[in-house]
Amino acid sequence: MKLLIFLFLLLMSCVSLQVFNAKTAELISHHQVEINQSFPKEGWVEEDPREIMQSVHECIERTCEKLCKLNIDVSNIKAVGVTNQRETTLVWDKDTGEPLYNAIVWLDLRTQSTVERLINKAPGRNKNHLRHKTGLPISTYFSAVKLRWLLDNVDEVHEAFLSQRAMFGTVDSWIIWCLTGRKNGGVHCTDVSNASRTMLFNIHTMDWDPELCRYFDIPMEILPSVRSSSEIYGWMVSSDTPHITLRCLGDQSAALVGQMCFNEGQAKNTYGTGCFLLRNTGTKPVISDHGLLTTVAYKLGKDEPACYALEGSVAIAGAVVRWLKDNMGMVQSSSEIEKLAAAAGTSYGCYFVPAFSGLYAPYWEPSARGIICGLTQFTNRNHLAFAALEAVCFQTREILDAMNQDSGVPLTQLKVDGGMTSNRLLMQLQADILCIPVVRPTMSETTALGVAMAAGAAEGVGVWSLSPGQLPHVTSERYEPQINSEESEYRFARWKKAVQKAMNWETTEPCYNGSGNGTVLFIFILLQQLCMIYGSK
Repeated sequence: MKLLIFLFLLLMSCVSLQVFNAKTAELISHHQVEINQSFPKEGWVEEDPREIMQSVHECIERTCEKLCKLNIDVSNIKAVGVTNQRETTLVWDKDTGEPLYNAIVWLDLRTQSTVERLINKAPGRNKNHLRHKTGLPISTYFSAVKLRWLLDNVDEVHEAFLSQRAMFGTVDSWIIWCLTGRKNGGVHCTDVSNASRTMLFNIHTMDWDPELCRYFDIPMEILPSVRSSSEIYGWMVSSDTPHITLRCLGDQSAALVGQMCFNEGQAKNTYGTGCFLLRNTGTKPVISDHGLLTTVAYKLGKDEPACYALEGSVAIAGAVVRWLKDNMGMVQSSSEIEKLAAAAGTSYGCYFVPAFSGLYAPYWEPSARGIICGLTQFTNRNHLAFAALEAVCFQTREILDAMNQDSGVPLTQLKVDGGMTSNRLLMQLQADILCIPVVRPTMSETTALGVAMAAGAAEGVGVWSLSPGQLPHVTSERYEPQINSEESEYRFARWKKAVQKAMNWETTEPCYNGSGNGTVLFIFILLQQLCMIYGSK
């Protein structure tokens, strides 16, 4: 009999369901559904919670059909795991079961004025005022400021709070609540890895913090209960599947587990819409002095200790490729970027800083905006494609340097995963720019594998062992640096010069046409530059 684990993954713009064999870690079947994103205003990014759940149910139906075609009995499914964007924020009505507003996605920038107000009231206007409890700077990135915005700006949310109907959660909480019965007994919970990204959670006491909630003026009664990452939360209620247990783990924590980085000092980098480099620091949190986040990596059982990680977050990685495709029309598909970049073989002195949502680690500078430097009449789209891939690698280098400074022990190799790692040129560029080997598993679904392992290992399920000698073996390929360190340092120094030129673009000063803000002028100049590049095409 095959003991199977169902996995729901909410990624940047899709829901994916994957089924693993708990004995062999083999991926048995999967189904994926794209989710629409909306951009109501500049810097705003939203998703429809109803569409998220419709996609979840569609994935269940299609995957069960595929299992039947494989002659696999659905009753062999023993557990369901959920992994998700950790900071994407929702509020819904517990009486009607309906969302009260769209989900605000993690890289949304609408809360900048809220962040400025909160920083202004902090002693010394210090954005790190809460870091000793949360491990995080005050930033638009995290859930508390998104929730504060919803309470302040959406009448339905405010009214639901006053009448004690409002429920807050990140996407994992919404999916679990819906799958366990919604308004008819749905379980309102989250796990420690997701809770630690809200700015309302004390990473030392491992619980919601009353002082933090007062600071953000967030009512504690709307928060979900916090569980470990590997325990039974409740039972799935569905006509498509038997009653099976659920648990969850934030996406980057799941990737850390899937890469089997259980030892202090091990690290992985996930290349998706953004980039997320996590380094396991063991059972004691390490507070960064170099712009990194301190986060709860996982807690694999109710009675197990929490493990922490240092994290460097990059807002724009794979999203820069999508921007070149969708916004600029440079290519018809994302896979063409590698061919264009390979044809150039160099950026020819062109540097691209894709600070579309400001800069995250190690700068935490929301006023930065995207910029392309070093353009000449010789520059063409191949050079831009190369510069875009290099930008992903340079941002990772900045985070790795900060991480090495915080830990005092330089990383000797970097484990990588995520959709962009299929780009072999990107992986070689990363090894060249870091000057250390890059190791990519041949089984790319490490995030799914990680939450499958956590789900299957939960007490009461027990179909997956996390003992060191019983971990699944995953083959990998290794990329060694192929350029000398002097060339790598030169290119990195030029990148950092470009970063400084990207700072402070977003201001409140009137722009040249008397409306909007300073970003308009930058966009105009950028379009002029791109017209020069494409003028002869």
